[in-house]
Amino acid sequence: MRRVPLISVAIALALAGCAVSPAERWSEEKANEWYASQPWPVGCVYMPSYSGTPVEIWGKDYFQAEVVDKELALAEDLGFNAIRLFLCDIVWQDDPKGFIERLEETMRIADSHGMRILMTFFTNGGTIKNPYLGPQPQPVPGVHNSVWMSSPGKDVVNDPSKWPVIERYLKQVMKRYKNDPRVLAWCLYNEPENTKGFDTLPFIKEVFRWAREVNPSQPLTSPIIALPTWGSYNKDISDFVLENSDIISFHCYNALNDCIRFYEYCERFGRPILCSEWMARTRGSDYLSILPFFKEKKIGCFSYGLVNGKQQCQYPWNTIENGEPVPFTEEPEVWFHDLFRPDLTPFSDEEVRFIKEMTLQK
Repeated sequence: MRRVPLISVAIALALAGCAVSPAERWSEEKANEWYASQPWPVGCVYMPSYSGTPVEIWGKDYFQAEVVDKELALAEDLGFNAIRLFLCDIVWQDDPKGFIERLEETMRIADSHGMRILMTFFTNGGTIKNPYLGPQPQPVPGVHNSVWMSSPGKDVVNDPSKWPVIERYLKQVMKRYKNDPRVLAWCLYNEPENTKGFDTLPFIKEVFRWAREVNPSQPLTSPIIALPTWGSYNKDISDFVLENSDIISFHCYNALNDCIRFYEYCERFGRPILCSEWMARTRGSDYLSILPFFKEKKIGCFSYGLVNGKQQCQYPWNTIENGEPVPFTEEPEVWFHDLFRPDLTPFSDEEVRFIKEMTLQK
């Protein structure tokens, strides 16, 4: 019998000891204990009004701390205690130190206004499927959110050889904030069922594995956007995120009945629930009808938008003809998203009063 040198055995054992073993998904008990210790998370998906793309949120030529401060003061006045932020991998790749400095400044400002953050890494959404640095596109007049960009982009998601830099990005950001109380939770992938040419499932599996290797003290999630009876339902991706998220999250821009259907579907998993995107007034998704339900069930909720700006979210989703959105020629009387006008006055005084009643009365 060939003997294996003892020194080789020792080296093998040492290397095995250094290998990273991904943490496991939180148990239901751990997730629910964590959530029971939290105040009801209520807030908004926050895009500074000057930003139409993720690059404009975080790029050094665009970032405006004073605007962020003024706008988050409005969120604080509403009684919000959380915001959802989209991050940007290509800004980090171009300028890691500057990206972290701007992220840290945003977190400092948010904390000064009593906001914790739902950090969001990746998304397939947007009209621009491969993001880029440099001068950013100007919004198309009359078109809802016309210049939003995917992250990390279709060419990266579909090419595993490009994933190592994305793994470094996620791990470096997450390791820095893995025990930071300013971070509420990590949304690893926004609307992964929204594939549109993206081979999402292999990539999101790696994203969750990378995050488990970091093992943050905050929970991981990724939202579902369709129910099993809907035509847009993607079973493989939906099953994966529901089986791997510590807390369950969903998006619903429909009226209360559909929000209740999402809640009843998500409730069966026995974990805390967030609605990390909602509020589209002309579709029946409005504060007066839905926020009381979220509060009653302690569903964490993030309505889309705060101050109207470059995303032009006062307009509804545009009708598509010949593959292109049909622009609106005038501003709608009832806005689709957003709570404040560019001059920082409320879109609806009644709506603002109601929000404060719901958030400030515990």
